[in-house]
Amino acid sequence: MTDILDVAREQVLEGGRGLTAAQALECLTLPDDRVADLLALAHDVRMRWCGPEVEVEGIVSLKTGGCPEDCHFCSQSGQFESPVRSVWLNIPELVRAAKETAETGATEFCIVAAVRGPDERLMSQVRDGVKAINDAVEINIACSLGMLTQAQVDELAALGVHRYNHNLETARSHFPNVVTTHSWEERWETLRMVKEAGMEVCCGGIVGMGETVEQRAEFAAQLAELDPDEVPLNFLAPRPGTPFADLPLVEGTEALKTIAAFRLALPRTILRYAGGRELTLGDLGTRDGMLGGVNAIIVGNYLTTLGRPAEQDLALLTDLQMPIKALSKTL
Repeated sequence: MTDILDVAREQVLEGGRGLTAAQALECLTLPDDRVADLLALAHDVRMRWCGPEVEVEGIVSLKTGGCPEDCHFCSQSGQFESPVRSVWLNIPELVRAAKETAETGATEFCIVAAVRGPDERLMSQVRDGVKAINDAVEINIACSLGMLTQAQVDELAALGVHRYNHNLETARSHFPNVVTTHSWEERWETLRMVKEAGMEVCCGGIVGMGETVEQRAEFAAQLAELDPDEVPLNFLAPRPGTPFADLPLVEGTEALKTIAAFRLALPRTILRYAGGRELTLGDLGTRDGMLGGVNAIIVGNYLTTLGRPAEQDLALLTDLQMPIKALSKTL
């Protein structure tokens, strides 16, 4: 029987062709004593097809809480008894956050809003915010504002928004167990329009929402079909008051297998450490993931959960001799 790591070495490392869902599943179900080999191969793939640089990003919420959707993992949904209440961030605070993000060495600043999609009030704030940030600091601006119309996609592109984040969250087959107020296909349509408008596409999801290991492999292959520029990989940090509050954390070894499998399915993609890594992996696991295919990281806090201090992550990158990617404006 052919060993999946030998297949991946030839297909992905040498040929640059990502793993299929069936092949990713083989990686996800490798015995634990093969994890070090899997991570080493994923790291080689990352170095071969992406290079040594690490992209650093900070995020801030323009509107937190009060979202009408029922994403079962999210404490910002207005439908659950979770402690996050609706808050709007003013423009000076947004600019200050962008400056602080740039001072960490980050090249990307993402404006996030907890909404189904932006209304005119929010689009007006984004318009003013993007201009104010561009006037004050040199940093690429990304947005995550939910599902968009074609007109909104066109306006964001005209504003110079560098990248748009809209996560598919999980495999298509599992999505109805996670969200019932909109469909996976609606999210896919926004991503298609964003891609056609020339903005970079950032699309990932959350591992540990009750999906099967087969559905994790399915999700990796569906992301590969979309071919996004960046995939943020989150691990569920169960939030009080949400339907997923009592789900268990993903085991550290399982998380590392997932990181490596996603890298092998998406050899040329920016694979970004995002929420939940602190709880799931801790300091040692975070290091292992950086040496197992990850080549981007969110520093500081997330939208409703605390992250590690930015200084810790930047010190880790220095220790691993991983250069931080220099800012390059997308024209």
